[in-house]
Amino acid sequence: MSDQPTAAITIRPAQGADVAALDALLVASFPAPAEAVLVRDLCVEGDMVLMLVAIDEATDALIGAIAFSRMAVEIGGKPINSVALAPIAVAREWRQQGVGEALVAAGLERLEKEGVVLCFALGDPAFYGRFGFAADVASGFDSPYAGEYFLAAPLQGGLIPCGVRGAATHAPAFARLGDAA
Repeated sequence: MSDQPTAAITIRPAQGADVAALDALLVASFPAPAEAVLVRDLCVEGDMVLMLVAIDEATDALIGAIAFSRMAVEIGGKPINSVALAPIAVAREWRQQGVGEALVAAGLERLEKEGVVLCFALGDPAFYGRFGFAADVASGFDSPYAGEYFLAAPLQGGLIPCGVRGAATHAPAFARLGDAA
């Protein structure tokens, strides 16, 4: 697997004109429409923090997308600016070409500049570990997703506030995710 896309891509924030292509990508990328419903609900309910898309510069086609949504996270009884990364999707013909990695890196860079302290993900530690996500960073937070695949990446230079870890609560749309599957 390459760390860089083999063709020229542009990563930019999603726009209104991307909705149909984004929905089609999400439906095609997963076995059920749950992730497309999740993204729609996060947007409608005002919990979407950042949605980036990858565009093939040769065809202007939307070939990848990544979503970051609001989370309620506490350390030492104080709210911590945090987000959840989910979902990430790449068109089948573009997989294993670095598009997903480019989306994750671009998203984390932008979120760090915007003052986000922690980014949570639920997924493969081998993939997400390349971007600083680790189970030990997410450990101790009260979450229904807690376990070896519940990961977090500290942004802001890797600094995490001291204190007792409290709740790490995803946006309400995540609780309905199983209903859409």
